Amino acid sequence: MKMKKVLTLAAAFTMAFSITACGGGGNTASPETPAPAPAPAETAKTDPPPADAPEFAPEEGAKLVVWESKDERAYTDEVIKAFTEKYGVEVTLEEMAPTDQLTKLSQDGPSGLAADVVIFPHDQLGRAASSNLVAPNDVFEVETIQANTESAIQGVTYNDTLYGYPRAAETYLMYYNKELIQEAPKSFEEVIEFSEGFTDNAKNKYGVMWETGNLYFTYPFLASNGGYIFGNNGTDVKDIGLNNEGAVKSMEVYQSLNKVLPVKAGDITPDIKRSLFTAGDLAIDINGPWELSAYKEALGDNLGVAPIPTIAGQPAVSLAGIKAWYVNAYTDYPKAARLFANFATNEENQLKLSSLVGSVPTNKAAQESDQIKNDPYVSAFTEQFNSSVPMPSVPQMNNVWSPVGAALTEIWDNNKDIKASLDNAVKQLQELNSGTGEAK
Repeated sequence: MKMKKVLTLAAAFTMAFSITACGGGGNTASPETPAPAPAPAETAKTDPPPADAPEFAPEEGAKLVVWESKDERAYTDEVIKAFTEKYGVEVTLEEMAPTDQLTKLSQDGPSGLAADVVIFPHDQLGRAASSNLVAPNDVFEVETIQANTESAIQGVTYNDTLYGYPRAAETYLMYYNKELIQEAPKSFEEVIEFSEGFTDNAKNKYGVMWETGNLYFTYPFLASNGGYIFGNNGTDVKDIGLNNEGAVKSMEVYQSLNKVLPVKAGDITPDIKRSLFTAGDLAIDINGPWELSAYKEALGDNLGVAPIPTIAGQPAVSLAGIKAWYVNAYTDYPKAARLFANFATNEENQLKLSSLVGSVPTNKAAQESDQIKNDPYVSAFTEQFNSSVPMPSVPQMNNVWSPVGAALTEIWDNNKDIKASLDNAVKQLQELNSGTGEAK
């Protein structure tokens, strides 16, 4: 079912279909594009029955394997236990980094050796879907769309077809040390004003820091005044907005920050930032939820979190990653796999994931829960996520990182002309997208 049709249906429904018990990274390098695979026989035979059909149940004797990261298996172990109790399906968890799963799926999916349910960065979805490696989220399509934020749905949709079952969002915000700066700056003008009196390069003390050469973290300085990667919600690769007037305006703020962060882009690494921030030598770090636990342990009550400050008068638009389950198109148990992916991402289980690892739910009801609203850290990430856009999931996204990263470094390190640098990056990206260029 195409997304436009589903959105029309979703507007007409007042209740989502539900058969669940409770009803409702970062910038990572992507694997090479897997070779196109033939459509699996199972998904080509018949359309699955509606989710509310009484006969929709796991296949008799179904057994599932799911791939999950080591860091989040505590959540999946609990989900597996509850799912097995409800549906009587045995589920085995195999640990695998999400960034490795698409490559492994492309190798082992056709031979029947891959997991039935997988997870990978959503910007890899275009390659997975165009190679027929994952099955559409068709049975629970309306329910999924109604339950989750628009940004999350956009992230797990490719060519107007919903594939993923969103379970969490991931973006970045502003961590700050209350002992060094009592209140969170509201604008980057305030950040510069504070940093001018705090930064001491000779003593390795800095008012603010982020990975200035990394598009993922620097995206707000391209997008907050109207820049974008690809048009039409990240799907029109011929419409590139990385060098438009709005992008240049935001990048002027970016370039001006170099005077209070006089460090080469290549010398700003996650380890360096972490060390400076936990030691009290960095007041503001723009970073993701993966640092939350260590920062809370190091700073305790002095740790503050807030949305990214405004850029040239506009709210900061960050890039978001959508963590989602996907059903292996070659699974022997497509019903059980769909049931698991949907069950594992309902409101209750998204809240479970958040309580265990501090993740940001994509489920709208979960975002409005007391658990999330009363957590100052997760609620701040939720606020920033709702001002974010998902990374495009088209295969051409893989071409973006290198030329844009090179342009950012030139602008930051060498004070190069913003418009000329961005124009050159876009030219390289167009060549890569057309197959006439080479990645550098």
